[in-house]
Amino acid sequence: MASAKYQYSTSPRKLEPQYDKRKKKKTKKQKLKVVEEVKRQDIKVSKEEKKRQKRITMLIVMIFAVLLTISYRNSQINERFTEVQNMKKELSALEKENEQLKVNIENSYNLNYVEQMAKEKLGMQRLTNSNTVYINLPKKDYTESASEKVVIKDQTWIEKVWNKIKDLIIDE
Repeated sequence: MASAKYQYSTSPRKLEPQYDKRKKKKTKKQKLKVVEEVKRQDIKVSKEEKKRQKRITMLIVMIFAVLLTISYRNSQINERFTEVQNMKKELSALEKENEQLKVNIENSYNLNYVEQMAKEKLGMQRLTNSNTVYINLPKKDYTESASEKVVIKDQTWIEKVWNKIKDLIIDE
């Protein structure tokens, strides 16, 4: 009944142990063989053991290389992060200075500020009617007309040389 898949009775089945008590026999304790000490040079290591040792060595070297690479990348990331933080601080300082300069420019456009600076720094005073001086100017036009015509034209080097020769002959 224990080997059947379904149990048709209402009582639970008994679990059987996985091992058989009858099959287990007590064995006498075997004495360990004492291996004579053999020089290391005389011990022969199988090829499989050598391959296994090489694999383990290569695995350790690869793990060390991966950890070294990760450590190096983390140090570079930290350096870049520090640079970014320093640049952000510098940017915020420059933006603060820029805002201060904008405020100063806005104040300098204010006419009251200009008048105050003119009085304090330059010692100027506001004009009164007694300070006003009137000047009469004649209606004559003081502009002068051009006496010579100026003609600018692109000349070839031959024309320039010919003009220089003409000027020399005329000046004599």
